[in-house]
Amino acid sequence: MKVTAIGIDLAIEVFQIHGVDGHGKIVLRKQLRRNGMVRFFANLEPCLIGMEACGSSHRRAGKLSEFGHTVKLMPPQ
Repeated sequence: MKVTAIGIDLAIEVFQIHGVDGHGKIVLRKQLRRNGMVRFFANLEPCLIGMEACGSSHRRAGKLSEFGHTVKLMPPQ
């Protein structure tokens, strides 16, 4: 399973992760608790990560970038 892009739905305690491969096929669906998010992304090959910009997303984006991921923040809709 080669995840090339991940979308994260940020919430207070549980984050929903949705990953696709290079062909756009869904290869990952997972719920992560706040304390497991860093460990999960530290062990994942670098990929593109998209998440909604909010108060805590800039800090999270910085942490994920430390693991080699490319993080794109999107304005809330």
